[in-house]
Amino acid sequence: MKRSYFPRQFWALSGVLVGMALLFALAASAQAPSIEGTYKLLSRKLPDGTMLSPPAIMGLFTYTKSHRNFNIVQKDATGKFSSYSLVSTYKLTATEYSETLLFSIRNDQIGGKEIVYDLSGKTQSVPVKMEGGRIQFKPPFDRPSLVFEGNKITATLDGEFVDVWEKVP
Repeated sequence: MKRSYFPRQFWALSGVLVGMALLFALAASAQAPSIEGTYKLLSRKLPDGTMLSPPAIMGLFTYTKSHRNFNIVQKDATGKFSSYSLVSTYKLTATEYSETLLFSIRNDQIGGKEIVYDLSGKTQSVPVKMEGGRIQFKPPFDRPSLVFEGNKITATLDGEFVDVWEKVP
């Protein structure tokens, strides 16, 4: 009979420790929500009920594990443009969304305003609301509130628009 160099208690304790490590890993992954993916803008609904869709308005929105890249452009009936681009790093937990702005560029020919560049590097945090598979927060450097649900994002800016974004497969 082959004799083990480790007593039974060692193997029992090892099994308990491995089980606990797995439970902690599962709990951590359950508490760390993910919004990763690339989303394209499907439509924008204005307060008067007007629906805009590509090519009148186009956008692409990407979240990696650590970075956010947002781009949107709109062309009005007169041929003037409005666009906004933002690049930042972020961290999302079950209770907080924190973002550090790397840069943003806002161009508003439609509104008759100058181009605005922001390279401030500022960091801000906002609360996160989670219910079931729904994640909701208002990014600190972007005006609309975001709701992530399944493969869709709904971006709402009260009194101005409701955008619907869909995850690109």
